[in-house]
Amino acid sequence: MSSETSPQSPERKPRVAVVFGGRSSEHAISVVTAGAVLRAIDRAKYDVLPIGITTDGRWALTADDPERMTIADRSLPSVEQLTDAADGGVLLPVTPASREVVYTEPGAVPKALGEVDVVFPVLHGPYGEDGTLQGMLELAGIPYVGAGVLASAVGQDKEYMKRVFTSFGLPVGPYVVIRPREWENDQAAARKKIVDFAGEHGWPLFVKPARAGSSMGITKVDDLSGLDEAIAEARRHDPKILVESLLRGREIECGVLEFEDGPRASVPAEIPPVSAHDFYDFEAKYIDSASGIVPAPLSEEETRRVQELAVRAFDAASCEGLVRADFFLTEDGEFVINEINTMPGFTPISMYPRMWQETGVEYPELVDRLVQAALRRSTGLR
Repeated sequence: MSSETSPQSPERKPRVAVVFGGRSSEHAISVVTAGAVLRAIDRAKYDVLPIGITTDGRWALTADDPERMTIADRSLPSVEQLTDAADGGVLLPVTPASREVVYTEPGAVPKALGEVDVVFPVLHGPYGEDGTLQGMLELAGIPYVGAGVLASAVGQDKEYMKRVFTSFGLPVGPYVVIRPREWENDQAAARKKIVDFAGEHGWPLFVKPARAGSSMGITKVDDLSGLDEAIAEARRHDPKILVESLLRGREIECGVLEFEDGPRASVPAEIPPVSAHDFYDFEAKYIDSASGIVPAPLSEEETRRVQELAVRAFDAASCEGLVRADFFLTEDGEFVINEINTMPGFTPISMYPRMWQETGVEYPELVDRLVQAALRRSTGLR
């Protein structure tokens, strides 16, 4: 199936639906990201329709109020705080024949909200960044910002992400996966699998959900005594868990952005050790505003190598639009890719926009380039 982008009439600006929130544990960060996008998008160039997805999965018409979409006094925002109607819902089209968005309330006549030309999905984690929303938009024939179904799914599942990278010759660190059935059928055997991994690669280990982001549910485990608690915390976010060995070295990130002539890499950034935190966890990123170093203090050769690896990772996973690629620069001078993020945070302190700003692409231009790239693409096979 394919759908060509319909030509715009001269009097109508392209309409961008910014979709945010969602059912994942990264709901609040998605709201903060959406606030930053809404603040930056060029209203003279685009009409904007904010659509929030509540934590229980209801699509809601929300206030276009970026000032309420921030972390204030360590309090996280939500879609529920931005919508007045408890029962009203937004319906996207389900066929390529129409791009009309409809608002419904119980006992009321559905209200047409007009056509949408492109969706900017700033959802993080499952039920939005993992290919589920992208598949729905493909069926509806609506262009959207960012990775397609396959790349979104690969980018969300850290196990298959690493398998793809390995198949393309990209270096990854040691890891082991515990699938839901393994843990549910025989916890002792699953635990032994992790202990054997630690025996081979050493402690500490990082136990994390296989399909989550924003450092949610990750625990650094120094010895066997903390393992069960770490597994429980990871499984609270995802029944499938990933266990990684500690890679000693520097944390380096690099942004990739799709230009008209293909993907390009930004200047890299470095995430320095955070003294108040064991590692770069959720609180360090978003609550305590730990800051990275942009650009990273690397040699010209190191910068060239990490940029090349970032673009190779983008291509290996068949990404589109944007990616943030995260690496370790090990003590022996080798770059090891940790993961990619197909919809990285766009909060004011997020590394992806900061890296591109240092590269020469300011935030409003970054948003505009992503929207324009989506408008150039058709849906379906491409």
